[in-house]
Amino acid sequence: MKTVIKNKKGAPSRKRIAKGEPKLYEAMFLVDSAEATTDWDGVTTAIKSILEKAEAEIVSIRKWDDRKLAYEINGKGKGVYILCYFRAGGSRLRDIERDVQLSERIMRVLILCAEERGAEKKELTAESAGNAEKESKLNSASSAGSAVKESRAGSERQVE
Repeated sequence: MKTVIKNKKGAPSRKRIAKGEPKLYEAMFLVDSAEATTDWDGVTTAIKSILEKAEAEIVSIRKWDDRKLAYEINGKGKGVYILCYFRAGGSRLRDIERDVQLSERIMRVLILCAEERGAEKKELTAESAGNAEKESKLNSASSAGSAVKESRAGSERQVE
């Protein structure tokens, strides 16, 4: 539910959401890969407690990917990215980032406002699902074609 703010003349303002109202945010948490595999529940509990401490409503939280880092952070070369969507007031973001910096379990965090991207993201998800299906069909056809080429190349080698 969006609150439209009116200016002095009674016309709608460019601001769509009143200050202090919770917005939807997307956060990417980076944690140590070894710690995430040994104590996954502890890591997610730490993230949830930081968000609940800031009075944020957690919409979803899930593991995104396990990757090698471009450079070592705190002596760690691999990390697990955890994607989280939550609703909170804008004034609470500073508290969340401070608690993450004080946390020993979480190495980094990136928080983005996802309020405006809701419709765009749904469209992209639908497109990417269609594209993924097309790519899988192309990959299966091309892998079958390359297998035929390899078998032909192998038979020619045997003949020589």
